[in-house]
This record gives sequence, C-alpha cells and structure tokens, in this order.
Amino acid sequence: MFVIPIAIFWILAIWGLFSPRPVLIYLFFGTMSFGSMAVLPPAMTAGLTFTPTPIVALLIALRTLAHLKGLNFTIASALMPKRGLLLFLFWVVATLTTIFMPRIFIGQIEIIPVRGTLNASYPLYPTPQNISQLAYLTISVITVVAFARLLQNESLRRHALMGLFVGGCVAVGTGFLDFASQYAPITPLLEPFRTATYALLTDVEVLGAKRVIGLMPEASTYGNLCLNFLCMLVFLRHWVSGRLVPSHIFFALIGGLTLFCWLSTSSSTYVALVMLLGLLGGEWFWRAYSSGRDPRRGRGLVPEFWLAFGGVFALLAVIFVAPSLLDPITAMFDRMVLQKTTSHSFEERNMWTAVSLQAMIDTYGIGVGVGSTRPSNALVAVLSSTGVVGALLFYGFLLQLLARRAHPSDSEGTAIVSAVRWAFLPLFTVNLLVGTSADFGAFWAFQFGLLMAIGIRGDTLRQRGGAPALSPPPQSTAPALSRRHVSGTMLR
Repeated sequence: MFVIPIAIFWILAIWGLFSPRPVLIYLFFGTMSFGSMAVLPPAMTAGLTFTPTPIVALLIALRTLAHLKGLNFTIASALMPKRGLLLFLFWVVATLTTIFMPRIFIGQIEIIPVRGTLNASYPLYPTPQNISQLAYLTISVITVVAFARLLQNESLRRHALMGLFVGGCVAVGTGFLDFASQYAPITPLLEPFRTATYALLTDVEVLGAKRVIGLMPEASTYGNLCLNFLCMLVFLRHWVSGRLVPSHIFFALIGGLTLFCWLSTSSSTYVALVMLLGLLGGEWFWRAYSSGRDPRRGRGLVPEFWLAFGGVFALLAVIFVAPSLLDPITAMFDRMVLQKTTSHSFEERNMWTAVSLQAMIDTYGIGVGVGSTRPSNALVAVLSSTGVVGALLFYGFLLQLLARRAHPSDSEGTAIVSAVRWAFLPLFTVNLLVGTSADFGAFWAFQFGLLMAIGIRGDTLRQRGGAPALSPPPQSTAPALSRRHVSGTMLR
C-alpha cells in the first residue's frame, strides 16, 4: 500500500517533466498538502524524509534553468543587486555556517535538536539534519530563481494563479478526509500518505474536538498551509473570482479554507485569522480611498460593504437572541489563544527559542548552521542558523521584494503585488510564532519568485518605453496554452 502513492507521484512528476503543458505548476501546489509523505523510501535516504513539493520544485528548476539561457538568467539573478544578490549571499552565508560552525563549536554550545527529544537542550554536534535542512534551503533558493524566470510569462502566471486555487482545493479535501476519519473507517486509506520519519501528531484532541491535520505532520503546519492559500486567494479575489474560476466555486473554497483553519485549532492560525479580518477591512478602506485614481480598485466595494454589514448584523443578532450558540467557538478561542501562555506547549516553545537565541550569542553572532537547532520563531531561526549577517541579508532581500512595483501597464502584476503585500503580515506573524527553520519553504519561494518576475518584467517594459496593457483572462475559465507556446517558455 505504501508503494502506491509513491508510484503515483513519480508517474505524475515524470509526466510533468516531459509534458509541454504546465503540469508541474499544478503539481507544485497540489502536493503542498502531502507534508507527511516521503516520496523516497527513508531506507534509501538514511532516514531523511523528502516530501513531494521540494522534488517538484527541483523538476521545475530543471526545466526552467538547465540550459544556457537559464544558466545565464541564474547567474544574472545572483549577481544583480536589484534581483537576487542578497538572497544568493544569504545562501552562501548559510552554507558556510552549516559546514563549519557545528564542527568549530562541537560540544561547546547548547542547542535544541531538530530531531529527537525536544524538552531539553543538548551540546552542539554535526547531524544529518544539517545536510537535509541545507538541501531544503538550497531547493527553496533555486525555486525562487526558477519562478522568477518562469512567471514573467503572462499565461504561465495565470496558470500559477489557477494552481493556487487547485492547491487550496486539495488542502480542503485532505482536511475533510482527516476530519471524516473520526466517523468512517478510512484511516487505513490515509496511512500510506503518512510515511515521514518524523513525529506525526494525528490523534490529538482539544476540548473534545479532534485537531484536523489533513495529511500534514501536525495541526499547526496544516493550519498554516490553509492560511497560506486563504490569504493569497482572498486578496486576489478580484482577479481570480469570475475570471479564472466561477465566483460561487471560488467563494466556496474561501469558506472551506476558513473552516479548516478553524478546525486545525492552531493558536498561531487563530491569531492570523483575526489579523486577516482586520486587514480585509483596511484593504477595503484603501481601495475606497484610491478608487478615484484607479477605478479598477473600486470593483466590488458596495457588495463587500453589505456582506460585511450583514455578517456583523447576524453576529449581533446571535449574541442578543441565543448567545449560547457561540459558546463552543469562544471556548475554543479562549483555550487556544487567550490561555496559550499558561500551556506547557507555550513554555516549551519559548524554551526552544531562548536556547536557540543564546546559541547565536554564544557563537559571537555567527550562528550554528542550518538544521543545528530548533527555535519556535522564524526570526530567531534565521538568526541562530545563519547569524546576524545572514538575517540582515535575508530580511533585506524580503524588504527589497516587497518594495518592488509592477509596470503601470501590467494590471495583473499590480494586483498580484498588492495581494502579496496585504497577505504578508498574517503569514509572517504565523512564522514568528511557530517557525522552526531558516528554510523559508516552497510557498514563500513561490511568492518571492512571483514578485521578482513582476519586478523584472516591469524593468524590461520601462527600458522599452512601456507596453500595451495586459488583456484580462477569459470569463470563468483558465486560459489554454498552445503546445508550442508553453514548450518555448518552459523548456527553451
């Protein structure tokens, strides 16, 4: 049984590698929900787990960069300050610290191991996790460059937006199966997709409710996955809904992602949902204010206002008429957010972060290498792994990307840049609360590559003196690409 999912994955991956269609783009997003599945038998990899999405990302990079033009693009991206120089330098720093620091400070620094017992600190030693985490980080960096080249193409960019929708559907589907496993004997059908060698928390309950994890290792990673898709799709709703996807299907997915964010019972996801709600209000006022300069931003303002008004009115009606209906919701929020600081999990995660931060200080700000220690904060993860220099390079690159702007004629690019900026705060907050690795991961690699691609396209159009505005995609369907067009873009 365990062989079947692996075989299916590799059949799809090989098909995507040689197909002239953008199969790999859809496979990239669709496999994000299978974070507990090893696509290479752990016995072949010395116990290391390689999940589907990084493998697909490597195949995308192979098709996009493994030729002369792709190599030239990679070198240019690594050396040009306006592109990926800071990211490339961050990777160099991460590589050097990972190779040398666990050996220079062997046995002298206290760390929290990435694998094994997490309730106590241990002396620093080189481990296989140094290699695996550096490999994952390297794949993420290569993925940024691959998407930066690939998504300059207008049609492939729209396939990527459709891929976000497909990935969200898969996340909801796997969450539904995990939730239904409480009531139907389908757990044996899910087990072949749970072959990772790290701990899988599949049967945890909070206040009598099962924590839904889908096919991810634990509830927080599944909640984070649903939140990633939710934030991006919510802020891209005016470009995707009704254009690439029928509106009723799109908003059904938004509802499903919100529901499974809640059912994950992840504290960090709950906090991010509250932030997302506030940001949606802020985005509405920003669009209302700027609609005079750009009428496109005024689309949907009135129905969104009445939808929000109706939601608030319904909530107030429930509070006044039958407040007990909200008791399960308020009890869960109180338990997972308001009382979080009194939990053993909160204390343990704070201990991880404190020990990891002290490890960075004990190495004089150089860091202990990627995969050496396990904090519970993305900022501390980068600091403790790559030191002060690595953190400055990485977050400098992040700020540089967020400051990039699309060309005025690229209406789709402008909408995407705006969506990524609005979605950034809740997603970054989750990483600050539960981030455990300096590897920023596949989803952020896609976002980084997307912003870089839009910035490069904008620079090219400015050098050429502008270009006609991009035509909108067909109503309610995904645009079809010809065999010759896709092949020229992805393989050449």
